[in-house]
This record gives sequence, C-alpha cells and structure tokens, in this order.
Amino acid sequence: MYGLTRATITLLGVAVVVLLLWLAVQVIEPLDGAGAAYGESDGEYWTFMGLLAAAGFVVALSQLLGGWTKWGWPRISLSVFLLGFVPAAIIGLWLLGFHQPGDNEFAERIRNWSDDLGIDGTIEELGGVAPVAAFGVGLLFGLTFDTTGPRTGAAVVEEPVEAPPMAGAGYARPYEERERAAREQPTVVEDPDAHG
Repeated sequence: MYGLTRATITLLGVAVVVLLLWLAVQVIEPLDGAGAAYGESDGEYWTFMGLLAAAGFVVALSQLLGGWTKWGWPRISLSVFLLGFVPAAIIGLWLLGFHQPGDNEFAERIRNWSDDLGIDGTIEELGGVAPVAAFGVGLLFGLTFDTTGPRTGAAVVEEPVEAPPMAGAGYARPYEERERAAREQPTVVEDPDAHG
C-alpha cells in the first residue's frame, strides 16, 4: 500500500508542477528578441520565477505527503534550513535579482554589489539558468521539511528482576557475599582432651 500511495501522490505532484510551469509561461511574452528573456516587467519576471519556485516546492511536498519519510507530522529541520536553504536562497535570489529586467533599485544594488565583488561576469553568464535557480530554491525549501515519525505509546521500561539464590548453591553467590558469610560462621574448635 505504501508504494501505491507514494506513486499516486507523486503523480498528483507532477500534475501540479506541469500546471504551474504552464502558468509560468503564460505570464511572459513569447521571446521575440526585443524583450527580456523572462518577462518585460518586474511583475512578469517575479511571477514567472515565483511559479517556478512553487513548482520545485511541490515536487518536495509530494514526496513528503506520499510517505517519503516516516508518516508523521511535518516539521521543519532547522539545521537543513539554516545550513542548506538559507545560503542557497541568498545565492538564488542574488542571481534572480541581478537578471531582473529594468533598472529598479533592487536590481541596480545587486548589480553594483556584484561589480564590487568582481563576480558580475560570472553572474551574467548564469543568466540562462535563472529559471533553474528559482525551481531549485523552491525544491530546496521543500526539502527542509521532514516528518517526526508515527506517534507511538510511551515506552515501558522494565526493571531487571534478580533471580532468587538457589538453596545449597553457595558457589553462585558473588565472591564478596561468600567471604562475608564465611566470616560470620561460628568457628568450632574441638578440644583434643574431650575424646579421651
């Protein structure tokens, strides 16, 4: 049943991804060589990239909901979020901001910082993969979620039970106990003259 559930949810996820990708390409004008590659306005550009990021998130979400992990309540993994997602989101948003059409303040600031850092040429070359970066940021955000596992009853911890000592089995007692027992035994001394 697990495989069928996961397969069904994955198929639904793919359907939603295809719908989001279709919506994304409806937002931008067809490429005619005159306009920006991913929209002519800031609104078109960020809507396009946002829909791609949402598609990436849906891929990860479909695996989470399909039982990819442990069938528990979804929770965010703080370490994956801070060490994996945040740096990737900064890089991805930097790349997307750099290639945003127009000369708005945000895009200009990113371009100036890139120039100051000497990375503007590299980021310029990465412009063709900006949609992949948007998709990847959404996917990575989805991967920061995990499940806690199924709820189970409280674990019962049993105390160890010691076996009662066996009668006549003094050899089974610990060494210290045998020594103490030997010291407590009365010492019988026979009088040699008593048998006389």
